[in-house]
Amino acid sequence: MSDQPGARIPDSDIDEWSSRFSLLSDTTRLRLLVEMHAEPDQTVTQLAAAAQITENAASQSLRALRDQGWVSADKEGRTVRYRVVHDAIVHRILHDILGVEHRHTHTH
Repeated sequence: MSDQPGARIPDSDIDEWSSRFSLLSDTTRLRLLVEMHAEPDQTVTQLAAAAQITENAASQSLRALRDQGWVSADKEGRTVRYRVVHDAIVHRILHDILGVEHRHTHTH
């Protein structure tokens, strides 16, 4: 791959980005991302209630988001709290394209 303008991206990178952006096409995952961005460190129960979905649906969607590296989870005893990874592309998408606001509480 070349760094010159108009250079092609390898097919493997295209496949990876396509997979990552497909996460945003699911309304449940997008709702959860918006909610976590607005209010970090929520539990599955809190996120499910805010997104008006079941805890099972929230858990499955959070797993997909974690697998892509867009969401992190911190365990405190038996409680797991979720947040959008600050440097993830989704963070920029939420800010720059969707205009979503949030509290700035980056405590990593």
